[in-house]
This record gives sequence, C-alpha cells and structure tokens, in this order.
Amino acid sequence: MSDREIVFDTETTGFDAEGDDRVVEIGCLELVNHVPTGETYHQYINPERDMPQGAFEVHGLSEEFLSDYPVFADIAADFLAFVGDANLVAHNATFDMRFINAELGRMGQAPIGDERVVDTLAMARSKFPGAQNSLDALCRRFDVDNSSRDLHGALLDSELLAEVYLELIGGRQPGLVLAAESRVETRSVRTVEVRPPRPHAPTPEEMSAHEEFLKEKVTDARWFKPEDAR
Repeated sequence: MSDREIVFDTETTGFDAEGDDRVVEIGCLELVNHVPTGETYHQYINPERDMPQGAFEVHGLSEEFLSDYPVFADIAADFLAFVGDANLVAHNATFDMRFINAELGRMGQAPIGDERVVDTLAMARSKFPGAQNSLDALCRRFDVDNSSRDLHGALLDSELLAEVYLELIGGRQPGLVLAAESRVETRSVRTVEVRPPRPHAPTPEEMSAHEEFLKEKVTDARWFKPEDAR
C-alpha cells in the first residue's frame, strides 16, 4: 500500500455526473505518511455550459469566469500525473469520484477504482453515528479553523479536509502518545527527607560536653591524654 495519499475535492455545475453536469474545479493536497508535504494541485475548468444559480450560490464560480480556463480533457493528464498511484481521500467520495470517472469516461480513459478511494464521510458516520458529519460540522468538532470558508472552494476544502482526516485517523502522528507511554517504566517512588547539612566544626558547648564524657567514661584509653581532659 502506498504511503502517499491525495486529499481532494471538486466543484461542479450540479449533481448529474452522467448527464449534463460537469466538473468546474479540482483541488488536491498531498500527504506522505499522513503528513502534508505542501504539494498541491488546483485547477479551474471550463464546463462548456451555463452555470445554474443553485451551483453558483454554493461555489461562486460563474460561466463568465470559467470561460477563460481549459476544458477537462486539456487538464486531465496533469491531474492524473499529480495523483499518480496514490489513494484518494474525499468527503462524500462517491459524489466526487462519480464526476471524475464520468469526465475520464468521456475521454475514453479507464476509471479510477474504488479500492483506491477513502471516504471521510463514511469514516465520520462510523465514528460518530447520528451526529452531524458535514465538513463544517467536523471542523467544529475537531477545532479546525474554517472561518475563511464563506463559499465552497476545492483547494480550501481539501486543506480543511486534510486536517479533519488526520483527526479521524488519530491525529498528525498516530500512536505517538502510546509509543511514549510504552517507554515509561512503572516503579515505586520512596520519599526521602533531606535535612540541612551539619556545620563541620563542633560548637564550644559540644566540645565541653565531649570532654566531660571523656573524663567520666574513658579514662584508660591509649589515645587519651590527661591534658585533653582539662
């Protein structure tokens, strides 16, 4: 299995991939070993048709704006080269892949297989059953800043989705905490009271008491001299 993944999103003219609707924007972000590399792919696409008002309200891409960009057939090679053999990560991936494969089919290209596709919507529904699992809802759940998402945009949504995806699989470095914990040995801890150090020289009072002790108790020691007991 490749350690390279492409998080991607599309914007379209509508919902009918096999009919008259077309892809108008693709945004991709590269992950290697679940870490963003900074490599991206972004392309606006001329759908060669009008833009329905409902779609325009979602992504803000007008027919006039897109008319200056290439058609899908002219960008397909660059898109496929960027993707390579990586797995594809998308939110509600069925929708995006249906459009991508429909565009490839019109060119006589083979479709991208389902075995290469990771659907973060399905992951979220499995992990949080019954909860709201839109991209915006998941951004709120994982504290991902989506404040700049006034309209849908393929590259911005891919960047947000990459953060959400990494949270869904356990964070940017899965297993790091467990690995750190496994290196910590369980051991008992004994508390030791530390007393202030004793001054090196005895006090005069201690010297006097010591001399009295020697006079009374130690009178025949070889090392004891009478003058020492004075």
